[in-house]
Amino acid sequence: MIRAVLTGTGAALPRRRVSNAELAERVDTSDEWIVERTGIRFRHIADDDETTATLARDAAIAAIAAAGLIAGDIDLIVLATATPDNTFPATATKVQAMLEIGDCVAFDVAAVCSGFLYAVQVADSMIRAGAHRRALVIGAETFSRILDWEDRTTCVLFGDGAGAIVLEARESIEDVTDAGARGVLATRLHADGRHNGLLYVDGGPSTTGTVGKLRMKGREVFRHAVVNLAAVMEEALQAAGLPSDAVDWVVPHQANARILDATARKLSLPSEKVIVTVDQHANTSAASVPLALDQAVRDGRIKPGHLVVLEAMGGGFTWGAAVIRM
Repeated sequence: MIRAVLTGTGAALPRRRVSNAELAERVDTSDEWIVERTGIRFRHIADDDETTATLARDAAIAAIAAAGLIAGDIDLIVLATATPDNTFPATATKVQAMLEIGDCVAFDVAAVCSGFLYAVQVADSMIRAGAHRRALVIGAETFSRILDWEDRTTCVLFGDGAGAIVLEARESIEDVTDAGARGVLATRLHADGRHNGLLYVDGGPSTTGTVGKLRMKGREVFRHAVVNLAAVMEEALQAAGLPSDAVDWVVPHQANARILDATARKLSLPSEKVIVTVDQHANTSAASVPLALDQAVRDGRIKPGHLVVLEAMGGGFTWGAAVIRM
């Protein structure tokens, strides 16, 4: 049996780090207001010379190095983003060119904050089918470019960044429930387009001919997020045949500290098992899960053999979860 094993992680953040206090100088808000409602203290904002592609490239370089590979070893790039450098070509192909990778498959996935989970399932499926051996899976965003900086209810929530992982095909004879079974053990994805109007961008090439700005109805999104994320995590664990108490770490989409707390309570998960970076990065959409994962790997919390659940929900609505043994 071929299984997609995670062999390296990487991350990249823009140079500019913006505190709540600095943001309050241009927006009618305060550090206390932001922290109380979101848990966010800092976010990174891309400068003019930093784009989704350049951030993705830097995260990819780090992930490839962590996997002990060179760029030419990669034969598949799946990049999740809602803020591509261009309408086309795919930002993944720009990263391919930057890394000087020759002929390989490279394309983007658009599922907003759930994009990285969608990209993981796509890459996992292509590896298990035998079509590819080594995949670079990236989540990268420059959400600062689509924010309405006059809307204090949304502009304080988001930041820019990129995270990446390398998945490699490995032969495995272990059942997914065996402690020695490394790799992607189960994934589950969902979407419900009836809720488009709760979290969206009010522009696009075929409608307004503009990029548009992010719009969100926060209370409704919060309610759906807690219910959907708890349900999809349970569903993914059931698909893997594993109980929730077998989980070493949960790496959630870093949208809001209150959503993270409410989801953990709903699943009876101790807060010590939840990786939290929203205070430092804010909501980086498709980049948030791989950014948090990389930080926890590099600071030594997540170790080889640990059972990790990744989860996210984004506009659409889309949501999903993946169970991975490191």
